[in-house]
Amino acid sequence: MNSLFLQKRGTICGRGPYGNWGSRKYLISSLDQSLRRMKLDYVDIFYHHRPDPNMPLEETMGALDQIVRQGKALYVGVSNYKAEETQQAAKILKEQGTPFLIHQPRYNMMDRWVEDGLLDVFTKTGIGSIAFSPLEQGILTSKYLGGIPEDSRAAKKGTYLDSSKITPELISKIKALNEIAVKRGQSLAQMAIAWLLKDERITSVLIGVSKVSQLKDNLEALNNIKFTKTELNMIDKIILEK
Repeated sequence: MNSLFLQKRGTICGRGPYGNWGSRKYLISSLDQSLRRMKLDYVDIFYHHRPDPNMPLEETMGALDQIVRQGKALYVGVSNYKAEETQQAAKILKEQGTPFLIHQPRYNMMDRWVEDGLLDVFTKTGIGSIAFSPLEQGILTSKYLGGIPEDSRAAKKGTYLDSSKITPELISKIKALNEIAVKRGQSLAQMAIAWLLKDERITSVLIGVSKVSQLKDNLEALNNIKFTKTELNMIDKIILEK
């Protein structure tokens, strides 16, 4: 039997009568369709990617529980769930005996919403966390130190990173962060990843690369994940100053 993990976003997985978001029919139907397409018997982890504002959390978690009991997934996870939602989901799944393994939040030096209680929930519940977008769509790399390259994500239409976001003020911040990284003997990307991994509540970091060289560069972040208080204060001052 073959397996992998599957992230189920709140979007329609092909045409059908079951809608989207977090209903039991949608989650189970979309996973069945995905397993057929991938020719797999089950997935290791099945993620639900966003809370459904119009669906009781008990139904969504009940669907995840059913998926595990049917042998279609070994574990379940969530993403984009806030602190209170995550804690409620953990309580429901624990009562059902379903292994709630991991939460996948968007988290990096510039996007810190998880610090508003979610990291503490990880400690209380024992749920693991894998941060995605650690490089803020490439902003926390050396790519934009000199402006917007023609082959960059910001230069292309239809991407999440609009060129209007690459302002002179932002470039100034990136340059200042890069200076700290250089003094640490790291690239800016390496420091951004290391900054996440310094926190024991972050189990892992989800990196996205298009070149082997980028992967090797990112992995070298593991060589130094310790920060001095001075470095952390400097990073905060750079990012948080208006």
